[in-house]
Amino acid sequence: MTESPDLDLRLVRYFTAVAEHRHFGRAAEALHITQPSLSRQIRGLERQLGARLLDRTSQGTRLTEAGEVFLPRAKTLLRSAAQAAAQARAAARPSRITIGYTSGLIVTPAVRELRRLHPDADVRTSHVAWNEPRPALLDHRVDAVVTRLPFATDGLDVTILYDEPRMLLVSRDHRLAGQESVTLDDIADEPLPRLADPDPVWEAYWRIDPRPDGRPAPGGPLIAGIEDKFELIAAGEAVAIAAGPIFVSLRPDVTSIPLEGVEPSHVVLATRAGDRNRLVAAFRKSARALLTRSPAAQGSSEAAET
Repeated sequence: MTESPDLDLRLVRYFTAVAEHRHFGRAAEALHITQPSLSRQIRGLERQLGARLLDRTSQGTRLTEAGEVFLPRAKTLLRSAAQAAAQARAAARPSRITIGYTSGLIVTPAVRELRRLHPDADVRTSHVAWNEPRPALLDHRVDAVVTRLPFATDGLDVTILYDEPRMLLVSRDHRLAGQESVTLDDIADEPLPRLADPDPVWEAYWRIDPRPDGRPAPGGPLIAGIEDKFELIAAGEAVAIAAGPIFVSLRPDVTSIPLEGVEPSHVVLATRAGDRNRLVAAFRKSARALLTRSPAAQGSSEAAET
């Protein structure tokens, strides 16, 4: 009987990164290793499995048939390992919680209150990428995350904390800059950036695609990540829809305009369904009490009071 290979989880993680990015260079950058080293590691995994998992093409990298079969099992293996480690740590340290947050959202007041109420607890915070709240929770990288809908919520407990108006981001010299507000009719033909490998639900929500009348949203330049869109907006190559005005503080050559006639963005607290960690329940209570409006609204209120 042939013995099954003892898989190195590090190599499995490297493989899933390449499979998700479909590009060795981008995967190596995300993993913080060199591309030649990543290529050697993948070849080592393929030798161990006795199967080629990836093919390089002129457009990037694609999965072989064996790679397509291995990928979902690799993800399950990594998730199981992460859960086992997290549960072992939780058993050893029952007073520990990691709180995640995505860009533009502030959790400090609720975290500070949790530390005040539980001074012996190990309370940590961790930034989570815009498309990672659900995986971060299910992989036990975080125990709670403050983020924005939409994302898949099955297996999670989700509480809406507050709403943020959706805004239109444009360059300072755009024809609409300075308007008190705009509607979808005003941007009917304006190009909006598109992610090269998007989450369909997220993409549809932030491009408002299709529009209320059924027409598709106009196309736009492809971007590798959400951060890339600011350069396109500042250069006048596109406009974009975002939550609240806080993001424009990143660039003085980009401004925001209220977008009328669309539902607001929902800021939520998400946790794993059925999580019995007492600190999760305590943080949920603090978040409901203290995270009740956007950082931009908080700043505006404080400025008006001074």
